[in-house]
Amino acid sequence: MFILNINYTKPLKEIEQHLQEHREFLDYYYDTGKFLMSGPKEPRSGGIILCNTKDPKEAFDIISRDPFFVKKVAEYELIEFFPVKTSGDLNQYKK
Repeated sequence: MFILNINYTKPLKEIEQHLQEHREFLDYYYDTGKFLMSGPKEPRSGGIILCNTKDPKEAFDIISRDPFFVKKVAEYELIEFFPVKTSGDLNQYKK
């Protein structure tokens, strides 16, 4: 499992120009089961995505399709972790 930590590198005005495309990207990966949760950080300096993959190469491949990444308005940090304890609704994702 990966936390995809997104950090904006451009002003919010430029980020918002790509927001609809970014949301479509999110929807696609929610439909595939790869994304479990996402949202903006507070303050709004980027966002977080919980990505359901065990393969760092696959995580990077997914990131490389995000319009924020493609348009170079954000940078990503991949943080790998191994879920060993979850709420009951998330038991299927335990390691």
